[in-house]
Amino acid sequence: MKLAEKIAVVTGAGSGIGRATAQLFGQEGARVLATDVNGSAAEETAREADGEVAAMEVDVRDEAAVTAMFERSTALYGGGLDVLANVAGTQSLTNAVETTLESWDDTFAVNTRGVFLCCKHAIPLMQRNGGGVIVNLASVAGLVGFRKRVAYCASKGAVIAFTRALALDHAAEGIRVNAVCPGTVDTPWVNRLIEEAGDTMEELVARQPMGRLASAEEIAHAVLYAASDEAAFMTGSALVIDGGITAA
Repeated sequence: MKLAEKIAVVTGAGSGIGRATAQLFGQEGARVLATDVNGSAAEETAREADGEVAAMEVDVRDEAAVTAMFERSTALYGGGLDVLANVAGTQSLTNAVETTLESWDDTFAVNTRGVFLCCKHAIPLMQRNGGGVIVNLASVAGLVGFRKRVAYCASKGAVIAFTRALALDHAAEGIRVNAVCPGTVDTPWVNRLIEEAGDTMEELVARQPMGRLASAEEIAHAVLYAASDEAAFMTGSALVIDGGITAA
């Protein structure tokens, strides 16, 4: 198993890519703390998982909650941390004129500040272990533009830049930091794109040259690769899994 006996924390584990990642990590032998702002959803993820997966309600925007998350991980599985998967995220489906300051700030609070806070408090645990791996869920929206996604694109671009800088700061300590950049994934968010942004399923499918959406499980396997020893020489990378969007 690729993560046997590794201690892992996965945020945004209540649904979609986060749920698939937490469950896959469990299958691959990790001892996982699956967290989400929706505590009952995180508990459902843990109940349905194979392997050692516990659940906790965590709002990654709140530094005290993030600190408590790692305290819980340590209490459950012992000191140190091997893998952090920052999957928690939110969408903002407006252009600049339509975007309120509250919406802009909330998008960055979840997508960018949340990643920063989790990394800030995970790294000392990894330093104590002599190394570790951080995988940040970014998006192709951080690499190319999309209509009515201005705050989302900006926040995910920030995650990619943050990932690269963090990787350089901690490479000598044996801590690898990478981002995974999915295209459009068949998760509950797709319904929001249709209902709020005015996209159609046909349009979402058509913009990917492969002619389909990704599954959450496909993206979870990319996160697993980045977290595993098979990717031991990869750090500071933005791994694109997008069905060809950025190649078009």
